[in-house]
Amino acid sequence: MSTQQVLVLGIGNLLWADEGFGVRCIETLHQHYTFPENVTLMDGGTQGIYLVQHVQAADILIVFDAIDYGLEGGSLKQIHDAEVPTFMGAKKMSLHQTGFQEVLAMAQLLDAYPEKILLVGVQPVELEDYGGSLRPAVKAQIQPAIAIALNYLANLGIHASKRIEPLPEHERLTPSQIALAQYEAGRPSAEVACRLGDERVLADPTLQFDPKPSLIEQPLSVNVDSRRPN
Repeated sequence: MSTQQVLVLGIGNLLWADEGFGVRCIETLHQHYTFPENVTLMDGGTQGIYLVQHVQAADILIVFDAIDYGLEGGSLKQIHDAEVPTFMGAKKMSLHQTGFQEVLAMAQLLDAYPEKILLVGVQPVELEDYGGSLRPAVKAQIQPAIAIALNYLANLGIHASKRIEPLPEHERLTPSQIALAQYEAGRPSAEVACRLGDERVLADPTLQFDPKPSLIEQPLSVNVDSRRPN
């Protein structure tokens, strides 16, 4: 049995449609599989630099995420080892990618870097949909992405076991309120909850925003070029 420490990490933001792919992958993986004690499954969300201690402790790192590869929406792609930081930062879609690129750089700087890294990324279809769920083409890649990760681990001698029954809600990584089914079922319609900006406000020509008044009647000015005479 392998004694290497394995971290399987899902990162992303559930609130912005396909940005939540990584978290949904780790959520599904945890719900349906068990692993040896040396394997940790983690919902990294948008924690960014706060994940560095967990990355440093890992010998093998697997990351699920939505990545802009410039491919057709829903395309799944695997990136390995030294190429991973390049793809994490090549075309950033959100702040969490910047943060995770920094995590990898910091781990390397501190000489505590995983021996092996696998990035399983999907090309997003839609990001600009606040409160939206995964688009069908992206959601369809959750199981294939999980299969890639399981096969990768199996080739390293690390095997998962399929649960006879899915994990009960109270034991899952994701709170039940934002679990995939509940999240999709509970979302209001576009007529009730605007997806981008509220058109009732943005399209109203009579609406004016008053500038915020200054709290200081006579703001202090400083001449930074002045010099005290000798």
